[in-house]
Amino acid sequence: MSADREPGIGEGTPTLPIDVGRGELDEVRPVARSRVIMIQLMSPQDTNLFGSVFGGVILALVDKIAYVSATRHAGCPTVTVGFDQVDFNSPIRIGEIVTLEAAVATVGRTSLGVGVRVFAENVHGGSRRETNICHVTMVAIDEERHPVPVPRLRIETEDEYALYLEGEFRRESRLELERRRDSRR
Repeated sequence: MSADREPGIGEGTPTLPIDVGRGELDEVRPVARSRVIMIQLMSPQDTNLFGSVFGGVILALVDKIAYVSATRHAGCPTVTVGFDQVDFNSPIRIGEIVTLEAAVATVGRTSLGVGVRVFAENVHGGSRRETNICHVTMVAIDEERHPVPVPRLRIETEDEYALYLEGEFRRESRLELERRRDSRR
Protein backbone atom coordinates (compact mmCIF):
# COMPACT_ATOMS: atom_id res chain seq x y z
CA MET A 1 0.00 0.00 0.00
CA SER A 2 1.44 3.39 -0.88
CA ALA A 3 2.46 5.88 1.77
CA ASP A 4 0.01 8.51 0.46
CA ARG A 5 -3.05 6.26 0.56
CA GLU A 6 -3.77 4.07 3.55
CA PRO A 7 -6.50 1.45 3.70
CA GLY A 8 -9.86 2.72 4.86
CA ILE A 9 -12.79 1.39 6.81
CA GLY A 10 -15.08 -0.77 4.71
CA GLU A 11 -12.46 -1.57 2.08
CA GLY A 12 -11.89 -5.13 3.33
CA THR A 13 -8.61 -6.56 4.54
CA PRO A 14 -5.76 -5.73 2.17
CA THR A 15 -3.02 -8.16 1.32
CA LEU A 16 -0.78 -8.23 4.38
CA PRO A 17 1.72 -7.06 5.43
CA ILE A 18 1.08 -3.35 4.89
CA ASP A 19 2.92 -0.28 6.15
CA VAL A 20 0.91 2.60 7.58
CA GLY A 21 1.63 5.96 9.14
CA ARG A 22 2.04 9.61 8.31
CA GLY A 23 5.60 10.01 9.56
CA GLU A 24 8.44 11.55 7.63
CA LEU A 25 10.76 8.68 8.50
CA ASP A 26 11.47 5.92 6.00
CA GLU A 27 11.87 3.41 8.81
CA VAL A 28 9.09 0.87 9.38
CA ARG A 29 8.67 -1.20 12.54
CA PRO A 30 6.29 -4.14 13.08
CA VAL A 31 3.53 -4.09 15.68
CA ALA A 32 5.30 -7.00 17.38
CA ARG A 33 8.19 -4.72 18.35
CA SER A 34 5.83 -2.65 20.51
CA ARG A 35 4.12 -5.59 22.27
CA VAL A 36 4.51 -5.45 26.03
CA ILE A 37 3.13 -7.57 28.87
CA MET A 38 3.17 -6.42 32.50
CA ILE A 39 2.02 -8.50 35.47
CA GLN A 40 1.31 -7.20 38.95
CA LEU A 41 -0.21 -8.56 42.17
CA MET A 42 -2.89 -6.28 43.64
CA SER A 43 -2.27 -5.50 47.32
CA PRO A 44 -4.38 -3.90 50.06
CA GLN A 45 -2.86 -0.43 49.43
CA ASP A 46 -4.27 -0.63 45.85
CA THR A 47 -7.87 -1.02 46.99
CA ASN A 48 -10.84 0.97 48.22
CA LEU A 49 -12.98 0.21 51.29
CA PHE A 50 -14.92 -2.43 49.34
CA GLY A 51 -11.83 -4.48 48.44
CA SER A 52 -11.83 -3.43 44.77
CA VAL A 53 -8.75 -1.93 43.13
CA PHE A 54 -8.96 1.84 42.63
CA GLY A 55 -9.53 2.81 39.00
CA GLY A 56 -6.64 5.25 39.34
CA VAL A 57 -4.25 2.40 40.15
CA ILE A 58 -5.26 0.64 36.94
CA LEU A 59 -4.97 3.88 34.94
CA ALA A 60 -1.44 4.42 36.28
CA LEU A 61 -0.47 0.90 35.16
CA VAL A 62 -2.10 1.51 31.76
CA ASP A 63 -0.16 4.76 31.37
CA LYS A 64 3.13 3.02 32.22
CA ILE A 65 2.65 0.15 29.79
CA ALA A 66 1.47 2.52 27.04
CA TYR A 67 4.68 4.51 27.57
CA VAL A 68 6.84 1.40 27.18
CA SER A 69 4.97 0.23 24.09
CA ALA A 70 5.02 3.64 22.36
CA THR A 71 8.65 4.31 23.29
CA ARG A 72 9.73 0.92 21.93
CA HIS A 73 8.14 1.77 18.60
CA ALA A 74 9.28 5.39 18.48
CA GLY A 75 12.83 4.72 19.62
CA CYS A 76 12.69 7.84 21.81
CA PRO A 77 10.73 9.07 24.82
CA THR A 78 6.99 9.57 24.53
CA VAL A 79 4.40 11.43 26.59
CA THR A 80 0.72 10.78 27.16
CA VAL A 81 -1.64 13.04 25.23
CA GLY A 82 -4.86 11.42 26.33
CA PHE A 83 -6.98 8.41 27.00
CA ASP A 84 -9.58 8.04 24.23
CA GLN A 85 -11.52 5.43 26.10
CA VAL A 86 -11.38 3.44 29.31
CA ASP A 87 -13.95 0.75 29.89
CA PHE A 88 -14.19 -0.85 33.34
CA ASN A 89 -15.92 -4.18 32.75
CA SER A 90 -15.26 -6.03 36.00
CA PRO A 91 -13.84 -5.12 39.43
CA ILE A 92 -10.37 -6.34 40.41
CA ARG A 93 -9.96 -7.60 43.98
CA ILE A 94 -7.15 -7.71 46.55
CA GLY A 95 -4.83 -10.62 45.85
CA GLU A 96 -5.65 -10.94 42.17
CA ILE A 97 -2.97 -10.98 39.51
CA VAL A 98 -3.39 -8.24 36.93
CA THR A 99 -1.94 -8.72 33.47
CA LEU A 100 -1.72 -5.79 31.06
CA GLU A 101 -1.05 -6.31 27.36
CA ALA A 102 -0.23 -3.39 25.08
CA ALA A 103 0.79 -2.75 21.48
CA VAL A 104 0.91 0.19 19.10
CA ALA A 105 -2.19 0.01 16.91
CA THR A 106 -1.71 3.07 14.72
CA VAL A 107 0.76 5.89 14.14
CA GLY A 108 0.48 9.42 12.87
CA ARG A 109 3.30 11.81 12.11
CA THR A 110 4.43 12.19 15.76
CA SER A 111 1.63 10.36 17.59
CA LEU A 112 1.05 6.74 18.43
CA GLY A 113 -2.21 5.03 19.37
CA VAL A 114 -1.66 2.26 21.91
CA GLY A 115 -4.27 -0.36 22.71
CA VAL A 116 -4.16 -1.82 26.23
CA ARG A 117 -6.11 -4.78 27.55
CA VAL A 118 -6.26 -5.59 31.26
CA PHE A 119 -6.98 -9.05 32.67
CA ALA A 120 -7.39 -10.33 36.23
CA GLU A 121 -7.22 -13.77 37.75
CA ASN A 122 -7.10 -15.28 41.21
CA VAL A 123 -3.53 -15.86 42.39
CA HIS A 124 -4.46 -19.47 43.25
CA GLY A 125 -5.63 -20.18 39.73
CA GLY A 126 -8.91 -19.97 37.97
CA SER A 127 -10.20 -18.33 34.88
CA ARG A 128 -8.74 -15.13 33.54
CA ARG A 129 -11.22 -12.35 32.77
CA GLU A 130 -10.87 -9.13 30.82
CA THR A 131 -11.48 -6.23 33.17
CA ASN A 132 -10.51 -3.19 31.11
CA ILE A 133 -9.91 -2.01 27.58
CA CYS A 134 -8.04 1.26 27.16
CA HIS A 135 -6.84 3.34 24.23
CA VAL A 136 -4.00 5.78 24.88
CA THR A 137 -2.55 8.44 22.57
CA MET A 138 1.16 9.16 23.01
CA VAL A 139 3.48 11.64 21.26
CA ALA A 140 7.19 11.10 20.60
CA ILE A 141 9.46 13.86 21.88
CA ASP A 142 13.10 14.94 21.68
CA GLU A 143 15.42 16.18 24.45
CA GLU A 144 13.74 19.61 24.40
CA ARG A 145 10.33 17.92 24.64
CA HIS A 146 9.32 18.90 21.10
CA PRO A 147 7.31 16.40 19.01
CA VAL A 148 9.37 14.31 16.60
CA PRO A 149 8.37 12.01 13.72
CA VAL A 150 7.86 8.32 14.43
CA PRO A 151 8.56 5.29 12.23
CA ARG A 152 5.73 3.90 10.16
CA LEU A 153 3.94 0.76 11.40
CA ARG A 154 4.01 -2.65 9.68
CA ILE A 155 0.75 -4.54 10.09
CA GLU A 156 1.22 -8.27 9.56
CA THR A 157 -1.95 -10.00 10.79
CA GLU A 158 -5.70 -9.58 10.43
CA ASP A 159 -5.99 -8.90 14.18
CA GLU A 160 -3.41 -6.12 13.93
CA TYR A 161 -5.28 -4.72 10.93
CA ALA A 162 -8.59 -4.72 12.85
CA LEU A 163 -6.91 -2.83 15.72
CA TYR A 164 -5.40 -0.40 13.22
CA LEU A 165 -8.85 0.36 11.74
CA GLU A 166 -10.29 0.84 15.22
CA GLY A 167 -7.40 3.15 16.10
CA GLU A 168 -7.89 5.20 12.93
CA PHE A 169 -11.62 5.47 13.66
CA ARG A 170 -10.81 6.71 17.19
CA ARG A 171 -8.29 9.19 15.81
CA GLU A 172 -10.81 10.62 13.33
CA SER A 173 -13.48 10.81 16.05
CA ARG A 174 -11.06 12.58 18.40
CA LEU A 175 -10.07 15.09 15.70
CA GLU A 176 -13.72 15.77 14.85
CA LEU A 177 -14.47 16.41 18.52
CA GLU A 178 -11.51 18.82 18.68
CA ARG A 179 -12.80 20.66 15.58
CA ARG A 180 -16.24 21.01 17.19
CA ARG A 181 -14.76 22.31 20.42
CA ASP A 182 -12.57 24.79 18.54
CA SER A 183 -15.55 26.10 16.54
CA ARG A 184 -17.41 26.96 19.77
CA ARG A 185 -14.56 29.07 21.15
